[in-house]
Amino acid sequence: MSDPAAAAAVEQPVWRTCLDVEGQAADHYDDFVLTPLFDIMAHEPARVLELGCAGGAFGAELKNRFPAASVVGIDAGAAAAQKAASRLDRVIHARLDQCNLAQAGLKHGEFDTLVAADILEHLVNPWALLERIKPFLAPGAQVLVSIPNARNITVGSELLVGGRFEYAQRGLLDVTHLRFFTLDSIRRMFEETGYVVQAQRSILLPALRKLYEGYSGAGPVTLRFGRMTISDVTAQEVMELCAAQFVLRCRPA
Repeated sequence: MSDPAAAAAVEQPVWRTCLDVEGQAADHYDDFVLTPLFDIMAHEPARVLELGCAGGAFGAELKNRFPAASVVGIDAGAAAAQKAASRLDRVIHARLDQCNLAQAGLKHGEFDTLVAADILEHLVNPWALLERIKPFLAPGAQVLVSIPNARNITVGSELLVGGRFEYAQRGLLDVTHLRFFTLDSIRRMFEETGYVVQAQRSILLPALRKLYEGYSGAGPVTLRFGRMTISDVTAQEVMELCAAQFVLRCRPA
């Protein structure tokens, strides 16, 4: 006789549970604040537009650090947008690929800071969005971005050695990711859509910190990771292979 409780405890495939973006529960999104975005700021934010604001955790922390700042968020999740509305000055419930920014009440030149934290990779056409949003940024606006790193060695090893490219609820292979970027392709995306990259930082995958420390700081090295061996790896490449994501600051060209 089968045990209903045991059957219910079996984990469902992520494509069954995570792809209803608009209907996702608010607690699906961790109340996580990516603090390196604050470290990379060029100036104090005053009028902020946050793309993919989820439950509003980052915007709330921004307002805590800069009490005079106002934050407008946009998110596709109905429950997340409702939660964010209690924390931010205004929240627009819309899919970014489809959102008409002017009809939503945004004004040209309105924002001195744009935040796009782990959201561009979820869009059908992030290039078009970056072009569409540029007129709404003030001259000299800072664009603060974080994007996962598809060049991470764990992804490459699983694909090339293990034959797996398995989506997950979160992380580098989040099942809702539609686009995959390396540091080079991130920079090209911004350059091709009319922005100048001013600063960048890498955030190491915690599980790869020892690997990074063991190979960084030397000349070209032979890097070994499980069954994978890569020759003539530069210090820059070691960093990129160990990075979970990149944080960048750009400005409109």
